Amino acid sequence: MTVMNRWILLFFVACFSQAANAVLKIDITEGIEGATPIAIIPFQWNSGTRLKDSDISEIVSSDLARSGKFSPVAEKSLLARPQRPEDIHFKTWRVAGVDHLVIGSVQMIANDSFKVEFRLFNVYRGEQVLGYSFNATSATLRTTAHQISDLIFEKLTGLPGAFNSRIAYITSSGKPVEYRLQVADTDGYNPQTLLTSKEPIMSPIWSPDGSRVAYVSFESGLSAIFIHDIHKGTREKIASFKGINSAPAWSPDGKTIAMTLSKDGNPDIYIISLQTRALRRLTSHWSIDTEAAWMPDSKSLVFTSSRSGKPQLYELSLDKGSRPKRLTFDGKYNANASVSADGKVIAFVHGANNSYKIAVLYTDTRVMQVLTDGPLDESPDFAPNGAMILYASQDKGKAVLAAVSTDGRQKQRLALSDGEVREPSWAAKRK
Repeated sequence: MTVMNRWILLFFVACFSQAANAVLKIDITEGIEGATPIAIIPFQWNSGTRLKDSDISEIVSSDLARSGKFSPVAEKSLLARPQRPEDIHFKTWRVAGVDHLVIGSVQMIANDSFKVEFRLFNVYRGEQVLGYSFNATSATLRTTAHQISDLIFEKLTGLPGAFNSRIAYITSSGKPVEYRLQVADTDGYNPQTLLTSKEPIMSPIWSPDGSRVAYVSFESGLSAIFIHDIHKGTREKIASFKGINSAPAWSPDGKTIAMTLSKDGNPDIYIISLQTRALRRLTSHWSIDTEAAWMPDSKSLVFTSSRSGKPQLYELSLDKGSRPKRLTFDGKYNANASVSADGKVIAFVHGANNSYKIAVLYTDTRVMQVLTDGPLDESPDFAPNGAMILYASQDKGKAVLAAVSTDGRQKQRLALSDGEVREPSWAAKRK
């Protein structure tokens, strides 16, 4: 499905290959020169046999490397493997150019009950700057590792970590095609299928609290918008009007969903109250208005419109009588916005010369920066901390997910070993 096909909603069937209930494999394709050197010492395992896929230090190292802001020392290149603070020879690590060092342990305290501890040291100051202890089970050891990564990331960068959250995406398999709505950890582990359908599934998006996913399904042969409760395993239909029902977007306060409906003629932006089900039309224009994205205060939203003749981004206040304000002017195609949590940056798809790339617009200066190389990059979605943007891309003719730092300096690819994957959404929280 091309960017234009997605935008005007004329073609709904994407070209997927073989199926997809596999772990996403993540490759860092472009790192940041000058990333902070950090040593993650293998955690001391005082619990008998090490559990599969639960190597805390390996998970933390991988998380920090994927952020693009850190350069973990390869395990085989570690100068030493201290297990206690008194074992650390700070001068040796300083000479090696390592800025920070992490040690930790995993201890079984009861049947399937573990105590996980870690300490973060500033090598140049020769002192501990962070330390925590967690209780975990075999089922939550990976989650605990991601929590440790978040704490380290925030301590050293000042930004909240986003490793202990989840992503949603669409995969498919077989002939005839079978579509799947899946969620997984941000490193691709623990994939969970929420919905399987013979008809297309599109536009998954997380609720602000990370407990629900809204999406578009064609299971009845027509488009409809559903909300799926992750923990209860239940879902409800919130929009199935005549014509197009598409592009759901949660307001940051979780009380409202914006969507595109064509029930009254052309595709326009509407919002629906999740408490009362009251529907309000926000735009009324001969053009196509679609792909709403909320500003952080829930008082306005950014959307794509063709009212200038070509797809461009506009901002509209929810105040009655407000008129849309055009945001993008550089190029003939700018669409599919995602807004950072602080509202300072808008990511979107920028099209030029038959190539579609992810770009950002800084809301204070209105300066635009292109971050990716195309040729078919779409569906951008910010990480909760605004440090990375997840998007759909192509690699050797295969649909993959990719991520790029907001400065464009660090890039990574997320691909299934035996299939294709599209339309990512990054949860703001893990619930």
